[in-house]
Amino acid sequence: MLAAFMGLLGTLCAGQENRSPITLDTSETLFAVLTALNSCGYDQDLTISDVTRSAVRNEVQRVLAESEEAESARTALCEFYLTHTEERNTNRSLSPYISLALYMDGPPHFVPRMKEEDLPPDAAGVADFGTLLERFYEKAGLHSIWERHRNDYAAAMNRYHEPLAKMVFNTEIYLKQLSSQYLGRRFTIYLDFMGSPNETDARNYGADYYVIVFPAPNTPSGAAPKSALRMDEIRHTFLHYELDPLAAKHFTAIQRLEPLLQSVKRAPLEESFKTDISLLVTECLVRAVEIRTAGTTAPGEEAMRAQAVEDAVKQGYILTKYFYDTVVAFEKDPVGIREAYPDFLANIDVKKEERAAAEVQFASKTSPELVQLSRPEERRILLTAEKRLAAGDPKGAQDLAQQALDKKIGDQGRALFILAEVAVANKNRDGAQDNFQKAIEATRDPKVVGWSHVYLGRILDMKEDRDAALQQYQAALSSAGQLPEIKAAAERGLAQAYEPPAKPQ
Repeated sequence: MLAAFMGLLGTLCAGQENRSPITLDTSETLFAVLTALNSCGYDQDLTISDVTRSAVRNEVQRVLAESEEAESARTALCEFYLTHTEERNTNRSLSPYISLALYMDGPPHFVPRMKEEDLPPDAAGVADFGTLLERFYEKAGLHSIWERHRNDYAAAMNRYHEPLAKMVFNTEIYLKQLSSQYLGRRFTIYLDFMGSPNETDARNYGADYYVIVFPAPNTPSGAAPKSALRMDEIRHTFLHYELDPLAAKHFTAIQRLEPLLQSVKRAPLEESFKTDISLLVTECLVRAVEIRTAGTTAPGEEAMRAQAVEDAVKQGYILTKYFYDTVVAFEKDPVGIREAYPDFLANIDVKKEERAAAEVQFASKTSPELVQLSRPEERRILLTAEKRLAAGDPKGAQDLAQQALDKKIGDQGRALFILAEVAVANKNRDGAQDNFQKAIEATRDPKVVGWSHVYLGRILDMKEDRDAALQQYQAALSSAGQLPEIKAAAERGLAQAYEPPAKPQ
């Protein structure tokens, strides 16, 4: 076992030729994106961040003070960031840009490596950021700054190697399965100093799992405690990496459990767990394994585990108790998780679990799930709806957009915007007005918001409510940002009341 652990420790080195799907690394692309956002006002938890973050920010500021071109590039980049972001000083504001960084070519060019429809939905909304970043990267000399701090990043990676290898090894031993058995899948941990050390960003895109960690400063002894290393969050994502494929493989068996979704309708879960039984099942199993393997075997630990199970159930993860009891028996069996999993599912008594869930007094809220999911079909369904509409098939577009709403797939504001456009095509003015207004309230996409305001202005002009129309055109102008077509349409609306095109004779 020691030899296996040492071998795993070696395979975690970035850039090393090995067959391990698990990688610990740094990324100059991610560094450039996060440094740019820091220059635009993102300073969450700056005072408790590693000194490297402040050093990088100060070096950028010196360049900006000395170079008008660098300051001009920053201004354009920050205007984009501010017009595409509502919560500007939270980890949520970073999320779409991190998604984009993971799928962009490296410097000096920051071009997405795939078509827009294949990007994660949140990244697609900020895809144009790369063009502005390219100029800022050059004018602000970010590559030189990155090179000056490579040793800082290398030191951080050294702090993570052994704890990470130990976590992977222990998890594989517990599950009795090697992570390398799933071909074509990758688990990557990126370290970067330019974010809040209190936050961890984790996501799953198809076969790729990513965890972005912002290392905390070293303690006086030179080592960071486990909590500062965010190993619990990394392990949570790694468990998903290990267990998600089992749910996909046993899709039919999991569908048998769909009646349990009714039992969590009143729970404070994220909507995805209330509509996708495979997500709920996997999350319950992940939490059961986490609770079972946490802490030690000291007296009193079992009572703490029992409380943790109860808390998970009260949050809506109603199968956590079943899976916790099941993995206790699993620990004594030589069979690995892959072979045991079908029995895990087959032995669930749906009626019994429904009765137990009916007696649960659910909590008022739950902590958000760490791992963000992004499925390509979420973006394609709305792209297909838009193409159907452009091809003169409003009924096909309406069906797809409504499907996206019903199943909560993709950007709900964008789906509502398509329904509003369908209503326009069908000359349903009131229906269009209602959906354009709902679209504005449901999305942060500046293109959807801007065009919705423009269309609302035109509808109000046709209703001869010029004052209300002017307010909509002004709102469109305010939200246009870097979108010249919306700006031009809003300015036309402010200059003259809209008149629909004359019907051909």
